[in-house]
Amino acid sequence: MSASTSQNQRIAVIGLGSMGFGMATSLKRAGHAVTGCDVSAEAVARFVKDGGAGAKTPAEAAKSADIVVSVVVNAAQTEAVLFGKDGAAETMPEGSVFVSSATMDPDVARRLAKQLEATGRHYLDAPISGGAQRAAQGELTILASGSPTAFAKARPALDAMAAKLYELGDAAGQGAAFKMINQLLAGVHIAAASEAMAFAAKQGLDIRKVYEVITASAGNSWMFENRMPHVLDGDYTPRTPRSAVEIFVKDLGIIQDMARSARFPVPVSAAALQMFLMTSAAGMGRDDDASVARMYAQVTGVKLPGDK
Repeated sequence: MSASTSQNQRIAVIGLGSMGFGMATSLKRAGHAVTGCDVSAEAVARFVKDGGAGAKTPAEAAKSADIVVSVVVNAAQTEAVLFGKDGAAETMPEGSVFVSSATMDPDVARRLAKQLEATGRHYLDAPISGGAQRAAQGELTILASGSPTAFAKARPALDAMAAKLYELGDAAGQGAAFKMINQLLAGVHIAAASEAMAFAAKQGLDIRKVYEVITASAGNSWMFENRMPHVLDGDYTPRTPRSAVEIFVKDLGIIQDMARSARFPVPVSAAALQMFLMTSAAGMGRDDDASVARMYAQVTGVKLPGDK
C-alpha cells in the first residue's frame, strides 16, 4: 500500500525498549505490518516471536516503510538512527515520515527536521508521555508538531499508539518545547516529593501514613503518588530507562540551556537539577529517580525502608 493509504501501513519501530516494544505491539494489533529494530538482538527476537518482523539496522527496518517511529532516549540517539551508519534516512522511501518520540532540545528537533525534509522525507516531532503499560495499550499521550503532510502521513500510527494526540503546531520543535515544560514540572515534583518524604522521616513520622495523608491532600502531585511507593518499598529499580535519575539530569539540563538562551530565570528547576546531579554523583544515576530521597537520607543520616 502507498504511504497515503490509511490502513495496513508498513511501519518500522526503531527502539524496542519497554516503551518501544509496547508501541510496536499496539501498531501490530491495529493491523499494520511492523518491523522492529533494536541494539538488543534479544528484544528483536522477542518481537519476532510475538508475530512482528525484525531488522538488524535502522536502514534495513526503514526500507519500504511508510512510517518510521523512533523510540530512543535522546537527540544523539535520534540523530544516529536517522543519519548515522546504516541510518534510516538512507533507505526511507521518498514521501515517508519519520516520527521522533525522544525528548530533546527544540532547536535540535528543528535541525533534524530540516535535514531530513531536505531529502524529500517528512519529520514529525512527537514526544510521548505515559508508561510502558499505556504504550502497550495504545493509550499514550503524544505531543506532536510538524507539517500538515507529516501529520497526515503519520496519522495511522498516531491513532494506534495514542489515547490523546495534541497537535501543537505546524513545525518541528513545538512538540519538543511542550515536552520540556512537562519535564520541568515532573523533575521539580519528584525532587520536592523526595525532599518531603525524607524530611518526614527525619521528623520521626510514619512515612506510610504520610503517603496516605498527602495523597488525599492538596500537597499531592502525580509524581508524589507514583514515585513515593518506591521509597516506601525500598525498591529503586527503574521501571523503565526513562525513569532513571540520569534522564532528569539530561532533561533539566536541557531546560537550563533553553532558559539561558532565552534569558529566562528558572531557579526552581535549577535547584531540582542539582539534586539529581548530586544523586547521580553518589552512584545512583541508573537507579529510579525517586533515589533523590535516598540521597537526602544519606546526607542527613535518615533511615528509609531498605536501608542497611
